[in-house]
Amino acid sequence: MLKKYTQWYRSIDEESLRVLQHPELVEQVQGRVRRYVALKLVKLTPIERQQLHAFLLKYRGAGFYIAAFKLMLLFSAIGVALHLLLPARFELLKALAFSNGMGFALAWGLVGVWFNYRSSVRHKFRRLLLIVSTCAAGVAAGVLLAGWSDSGSMGMAFERLLRVGGIALLVAGLFYMVPLAIVTTWRNRQYEALTVQLQQDAERDRLARELSESQLRLLRAQIEPHFLFNTLGAVQQLAEQGAQGAQGAGRAAALTADLIAFLRASLAEMRSEQVPLQSEFDMVAAYLRVMQARMGARLRYALDLPAECAHATIPSMILLTLAENAIKHGIEPSLRGGEIRLSALRVDGMLRLRVQDTGMGLPESGAGSVPGGGLGLENVRSRLLLSDPSASLSLRDGDEGGVIAEIVLPINIASSLKEPAA
Repeated sequence: MLKKYTQWYRSIDEESLRVLQHPELVEQVQGRVRRYVALKLVKLTPIERQQLHAFLLKYRGAGFYIAAFKLMLLFSAIGVALHLLLPARFELLKALAFSNGMGFALAWGLVGVWFNYRSSVRHKFRRLLLIVSTCAAGVAAGVLLAGWSDSGSMGMAFERLLRVGGIALLVAGLFYMVPLAIVTTWRNRQYEALTVQLQQDAERDRLARELSESQLRLLRAQIEPHFLFNTLGAVQQLAEQGAQGAQGAGRAAALTADLIAFLRASLAEMRSEQVPLQSEFDMVAAYLRVMQARMGARLRYALDLPAECAHATIPSMILLTLAENAIKHGIEPSLRGGEIRLSALRVDGMLRLRVQDTGMGLPESGAGSVPGGGLGLENVRSRLLLSDPSASLSLRDGDEGGVIAEIVLPINIASSLKEPAA
C-alpha cells in the first residue's frame, strides 16, 4: 500500500514539474483530478510557475516529508505550551490536535498564496468570502454538535453559536486571514518589482545587442576597404614591375585571375558576421596566392585545417586580417622573406587558431605592443570580444623567429559547410 502511494505521489510530482516547465503538455494529462490540477498550474503567471517549479524541485521526495515533520514538531511544541498555559481549557491531546490543525491549515494557505498571489489579488473578495464562510460553517457545526450533546437543546446551541461564533471568526481572521493578506500583498509587490527589473534587463540586452551589431558593422566596414586597397595596391605594383619585362602581361593576367577568384570567394564573407572555418581558410589561401604572385619565392605558406574543425564558425575575415598583418609587418620588411603557417586545433571544447610567420618578429617593446597600429589587430580583438567575451587574441615571439598570433574562442559547429568558391 505504501509503495503504491509513493509511486502515485511521485508520478503526480513529476507531472506537475513537467507542466510547470512546459505548459503546452497540459493537453496530455490524463484523469479528471490531475487535469484540474494541471489547468490550475497553467493559469499561473510565468514567474509564479518558475518559482513553484524551483520550490517543488527543492522539496520533492524525502524533502517534503522532512519539512512536514519539522512543521509537526513546531506545531506540537505550540500545542504543549498551550496546554501548560491553559490546562483547564485545553487537554494535551486536544491542544496538540488544535495546534497542528491550525498550523497546517495556515501553512497550506501560505503556500497557496505564496505561489498564486496574482490570482489572490484578482479574486480577493471571492477568496475572503470562501475563507469566512468555511470558518463560519466549521464554527456553527462544532457549536451545534457541542450544544446538542450537552443538553439536547437547540436553543442553547444557537445561543452558544452567537456567543462563540464572533470570537472564533475574530481569531480565524487574526491568525489566518491577516497573515495571508500580508503575504499576498508583499508577494505582489515583489512580483511588480521583479517584472520591472526583467523589463529593464530585456531593454538593456536589446540595446547592447543593437550596439554590438552596429560595432560589428563598423569594424567590418573598416576592414573591407583597408584590405581591398592594399590588395589593389599590390596588383598595381606587380603590373608596374611586370610591364618592364617580357613576361609582364602573362604575370599580370595570372595575378588578375587569382584576384578575381579571391574576390569571388570572399565577397559574400565580407558581409557575414560568422563564417565556416573552411570558407575562411579558402579565402586566406586565395589571398596568399595573390600575394605570392607578387612576392615570388620570398613568400611561402602552409595551411593545416583538420576535418573536425572545418565546420566551426568564426567571425569573418579575422584570419585574413592576421595573415595580411603578418605579411605587411613581418615578411615584407625582411630581405629573406619568410613563411606563413595557418593551423586550427580543437582543445578541450575550445578552438585554437594560429597564424605564425618567420618574419621580423615583435618590436623590442615586447609582446604587449601591437605591430602595425590599431586598425588590423585591434579590430580582430574587438570583434572577438563582441562575438564572445571569453574569446582572446595573443601575440608572442616564435621559436623560429617571427610572430605567433593565436586566437582562442569557444567552438561553435555550423550545421552545414559552405562549398568553397571556384
